[in-house]
Amino acid sequence: MIQLWPLLVIGIAPLATAAFLKRGGCEWSVRTALVSTLLCALCFCLTFLWQEIWLVIPKALTPDLHPTLYHNDHAWSGDNPIAELLQGSGAIATLASGLAFLTVLMRTQRASPTWRLFSFWMAFQGLFQALTQLVIGTLLAGNDVGRALAYLGVGVGAKAALFACAALAMYGAGKVLARIYPIASVAGAERSLGFSAVVFIPALLSVALIIPFRIPREAIEVVLIPLIVNGLGSAWLIAGAVATRAKGGSDPSASPKFIGPALSLCALLAFFQLVLRPGISF
Repeated sequence: MIQLWPLLVIGIAPLATAAFLKRGGCEWSVRTALVSTLLCALCFCLTFLWQEIWLVIPKALTPDLHPTLYHNDHAWSGDNPIAELLQGSGAIATLASGLAFLTVLMRTQRASPTWRLFSFWMAFQGLFQALTQLVIGTLLAGNDVGRALAYLGVGVGAKAALFACAALAMYGAGKVLARIYPIASVAGAERSLGFSAVVFIPALLSVALIIPFRIPREAIEVVLIPLIVNGLGSAWLIAGAVATRAKGGSDPSASPKFIGPALSLCALLAFFQLVLRPGISF
């Protein structure tokens, strides 16, 4: 059984830092929190699907490998030693997605609050799904990144260095995302532990909405993975909120829309269960 205490440490450390540095509070609405929960769940599932697609495509282009895309995992038939290395391609694609949406969020100021909040959660999920995989891969040889590291012959010392780099990257991602959170009433509250209400609560509540996308699967995979990603990500985001000066967000009189995210999440669930669940062979 893997020793998960290093993972626990990098989850608790940012929250402890935030509690030590806390200042003031921030305004937030139940509506914004609800829409944020829907968008967090939607972006988790879209990012997970993006990862799975890019785990499948390189194998489909590799001789003797025939992958199948499922709604909650992927598999393949055939044999090629490089398949183990290609297990890392999903995390690379996920990181690229997070960086792309982060760039969009930083450069797009006139988009609607809904689209900016969507971009925020896509950046969040892309960055923290990738970095969490890297952290776990340094501890557990059986996860996707762990298998790629094993193929490359990465030793214990190099894994420790990668673990430290991933933790530092989480800290940087939390600071940047907290600084550009797109809702004005929240972004204007500098160094506020109250920021936790609008990121930590939706991130945790969204796990309940993500579960139907991951069934059927082992219970530990259904709940634990989104809980780790969202929990670690929001913890570093809260630490970032108290450690950096926030920029102005969108028009405080505007609020994100509910109907679009709700319908999108329902449509994506139908696509996952009706189209992807049977499997698509390549």
